[in-house]
Amino acid sequence: MIQLVIEYWNLFVSLPAGRQVGIWLLVIIMKYFFLVLITLFIFPSIIFATPPNNKFGISLAQPNTDQFIEVKNLVNSNGGNWGYVTLIIEEKDRNVKKWQGIFDHLRTLHLIPIIRLATSAEGENWRRPETKDAEGWVSFLNSLNWVTKNRYVILFNEPNHGSEWGGEVDAKNYAKVVLEFAKKLKEKNKDFFVMLAGLDASAPSSTPGLEDEKAFLQGLTLQEGQTLWSYIDGLASHSYPNPAFAGSPYAVGRGTVRTYEWELALLKELGMTKELQVFITETGWKRSSYGLGVRSYLGEETVANYFQAAFNDVWLPDDRVWAVTPFVFDYQGEPFLEFSWKLPTSVTISARSYKDSEFYQQYYTVQAMSKIKGEPEIIEKGWINFKLPTDLVVQSTYHFKIKLNNDGQAVWDKDDSYGLGVRGYGREKTNYIFDDLKDVKPFDEKDIYFTLKTNDDLGSKKIKFFLEKNGKNILESNQWNINILPLPSLKFQTSFFPFGEGRGGDYEIQIFDIDDKLVFKKKNLSVKQGIGELKNIQNIALDELYRIVLIKPYHLPRQEFNVFKKDNNQIKFKSLLPFDLNNDGTFNFRDITSIFKK
Repeated sequence: MIQLVIEYWNLFVSLPAGRQVGIWLLVIIMKYFFLVLITLFIFPSIIFATPPNNKFGISLAQPNTDQFIEVKNLVNSNGGNWGYVTLIIEEKDRNVKKWQGIFDHLRTLHLIPIIRLATSAEGENWRRPETKDAEGWVSFLNSLNWVTKNRYVILFNEPNHGSEWGGEVDAKNYAKVVLEFAKKLKEKNKDFFVMLAGLDASAPSSTPGLEDEKAFLQGLTLQEGQTLWSYIDGLASHSYPNPAFAGSPYAVGRGTVRTYEWELALLKELGMTKELQVFITETGWKRSSYGLGVRSYLGEETVANYFQAAFNDVWLPDDRVWAVTPFVFDYQGEPFLEFSWKLPTSVTISARSYKDSEFYQQYYTVQAMSKIKGEPEIIEKGWINFKLPTDLVVQSTYHFKIKLNNDGQAVWDKDDSYGLGVRGYGREKTNYIFDDLKDVKPFDEKDIYFTLKTNDDLGSKKIKFFLEKNGKNILESNQWNINILPLPSLKFQTSFFPFGEGRGGDYEIQIFDIDDKLVFKKKNLSVKQGIGELKNIQNIALDELYRIVLIKPYHLPRQEFNVFKKDNNQIKFKSLLPFDLNNDGTFNFRDITSIFKK
């Protein structure tokens, strides 16, 4: 081996210098290529798949549930699902019943709420929140069953405007207050997704009424620094296209639809080390408001085209942008009339050139854009409970029920790919059939019926019920241990009133379960010397109570209750009464009249 190495070395040094350099470069390249291969195979990278996300959304000035369908038709259209809606909760409006109803409505429509906190108006200003307010807010927010696992919360609004912070900008005070809110939210439930307030990136430095966003964030950082950043999960951005809310959708930097890029870079300078998801909770162009005399802004078609360009060329391709909820869905007065996506009710079809009369063109343009079927993480929680017999028989069909408890966030419904099944026995469709799941909402308890068929196989079986979505197991029940046994028989004794042993070949037995459903019947049974036998009884479970009815023509039926066992099943009926002359199962006036008819 050493001799071989020496020979190759002598051959190498005998080459011209140029070829030696080429060979050295080839060796270096192969060395690094080999190291890359070793790294990939021995230390494979961990790749986290990002769930599909529908970025389209809209902001509502008021939580008008009557408009939620219109919002759904906008953000979940054309292939989309699970779009976003930004809502405001004022401190005076913290009604759990009301907001749980709103969340439940959003849940059924597949809309994800982004909640911005607000205090209350005091004259021309919004009251400045205090650290002591955090406890009440956290208690309220945590009492709600949210729509998704992530509970998106924005801590107030544009505090670099004095009017939003008690009349005076105060970055240090804002930092102190929101740190207390963020800490308590995270301590209560780690699923709270906390964002600082969106800021006005175009505001000048003119304290105490206004403050430049960069200066405001610098002041905030000086107050709390990394402590605050550790509690923040995302960036709420007001990426308005300025100047005058009329900028190009292709403009770059601060004061554009890409303001968030400037904000992310600034936050990194200030010590933010996290890669924040961006939620553009406010954006939009000022548009002429049709029929109301305000025509100094951009035209309707222009605004629609600008939105289309911004979505297609800026927001959708950027993986950092998680949601875009333009401001505002419906606002029919100053100061936000020109941002409204919905037309005033006074504008009629005849006054417009568009066929649809409810919205400005931007609604229909964005509605027509292709969207993604979002798959947000949703907490699945609940139980599958049952109390079922353990001893069944072959060649039988059973109708049982299990109880389904939903304590999670989803609505379990067949139309949303939820279904029930069994594992361990009878995977074939011919062996079990479940009722379709329909509208099982959070905190619902529902009985689900299923049919189970046994074949000729004897022995023990182990079954678990499961709830699944798209083939993925969500819930699983405890084990149901069953024994499949041979078909049992029943010997019965009967007689005629007032005396005489039962006899004949026209007897019928019907068997009813505890829910009074007919599970088995047999006609033309023979009775000799008062004794008959019902063989091969199907569809019954052993050790369960059944009602057994004996029928013979022109006699009133007799019934007894019986618990079936594996062997030696016997029952004695009371004497049959010959009073049912019209064979309707009862004794009444018609039985008497039937004598004369004959």
